[in-house]
Amino acid sequence: MRALLSSLLLIACVRAEPAVERGAELTVVLVRHAEKGTEPKADPPLTPAGAERANQLIEAIAPLTFTAVITTDFERTRATAAPLAAKLNVTAERVDARAKDHAAQVAATARARGGTVLVVGHSNTVTEIIAALGAPKPAPICEGEFDRLFIVHVPAAGAATVEERRYGARTEDESCRTP
Repeated sequence: MRALLSSLLLIACVRAEPAVERGAELTVVLVRHAEKGTEPKADPPLTPAGAERANQLIEAIAPLTFTAVITTDFERTRATAAPLAAKLNVTAERVDARAKDHAAQVAATARARGGTVLVVGHSNTVTEIIAALGAPKPAPICEGEFDRLFIVHVPAAGAATVEERRYGARTEDESCRTP
């Protein structure tokens, strides 16, 4: 009986790490910015639905412990990352989305930070960043898709992998449908 109690106590005291962090030298969570407005055209803010999605992102990635947050210089990426950055009490690092080697710069920044990193990008940059991290490049993100979340595992040895999830309210883009 004493051995059983000791075993149960030991099991209760062991802190289980989230599966997405186990065995990975680097874990990068990538999302496209949340829903954006239409004005100002050059750098619109999030819509109320986008602000809600930004808050839902915290819940979707809650089991993870983040070491850094990376965004672009656009308001919509910074606002999507803001709830998590505030919770962590960190300032998001910005990487210029217009840079020719943007994906490589983001991948290098994430590798330099190590641990688990959140990257908030754009429909035309997220999959490129995943490829720059060495994982298979997923299907493109359509203009009306905001609910895709990718987790890239970069192990100390071996190939990087990518896992795709959805978070928040489901978005559908008619342009993504195949006939």
